[in-house]
Amino acid sequence: MKKLIFRFGVLAMFSSLIFASAHAEIAKHPTAHAKHVKKAAVKAKTARKHAALRAVVIPKPPSFGQIAGLHAAHDALDLKSSVALVVDQDTQEVLFRKNDLAVLPIASITKLMTGLLISESKLPMDEMITITQDDVDQEKGSSSRLRVGTELSRGELLHLALMSSENRAANALGRSYPGGLAVFVGKMNARAKTLGMMDTSYVEPTGLSSRNQSSAHDLATLVSFAHGDPTLRELSTSTGYQVAVGHRTLQYNNTNRLVKNPAWEIGLQKTGYITEAGQCLVMQAKVAGRKLIMVFLDSAGKLSRIGDAERVKRWVESIPAAVPKTMPVASTVLDHRVVVN
Repeated sequence: MKKLIFRFGVLAMFSSLIFASAHAEIAKHPTAHAKHVKKAAVKAKTARKHAALRAVVIPKPPSFGQIAGLHAAHDALDLKSSVALVVDQDTQEVLFRKNDLAVLPIASITKLMTGLLISESKLPMDEMITITQDDVDQEKGSSSRLRVGTELSRGELLHLALMSSENRAANALGRSYPGGLAVFVGKMNARAKTLGMMDTSYVEPTGLSSRNQSSAHDLATLVSFAHGDPTLRELSTSTGYQVAVGHRTLQYNNTNRLVKNPAWEIGLQKTGYITEAGQCLVMQAKVAGRKLIMVFLDSAGKLSRIGDAERVKRWVESIPAAVPKTMPVASTVLDHRVVVN
């Protein structure tokens, strides 16, 4: 007990000395102490202000599909995408449809057509292309790790555009096409028409513009055709890729997490997102022994397009092969073209 009292006494003595020393220091430098207190108060006020700003939830603008009321459509699989289409690639049998005739913004699904044109052009893939100010996003103000002045080969830019949805890479591909960007966009639209994509229109090669629009049927046509291109198959399903930029090495990953999932056998894929389009996903995948084309547009959540693909996969796998795998779905679309501008 005496030892305990002694320890407390020593502790109290040291505390008194420290307290006295602190007061003496403040007395010597009163101005410095006042500045320190004022600085701390300013920091605290700033922190409270930032916390208040974070607490304010700014509502996100609705997608075109939400404006058109497409999310009111209900389906047996409870998909979160307002537009969906699943087609047997070999037989062209439609297995699942939901608002499949709606024409909506398609975001970076656009890059699939960009990639198709570059692949078909037979331009040299080792030709070096410089990222310029013209490739900087003026539409949405999105960021990019490809700084102005970066030099990459056409093949590297194509890889990044298809796998990681790199906007500057996609724009540089169109801008460096013989004749320039306007010629390239013209060829995008012409190619769509030759494929029978009559509900599709493009105004630029990245998908940042909401005026790049299509229907699920048209996109299924594009995916099926693009799957026949070995370059597009390889690059769009690549799980990761590194590019050397000056003294740096940049690591890029696929925007579709399903390409790393061993339960999936994906032959071609592309994701997309802008506010007007919602979350989008198109794929060619083998499910239950069948080659399927899947299109999901205007999904509300970042992960829900993946969840929708998983739901479709489980549904197809659950039905015996002898049973017709067609599920008619009620649709809110009454007209062939539902376009919100």
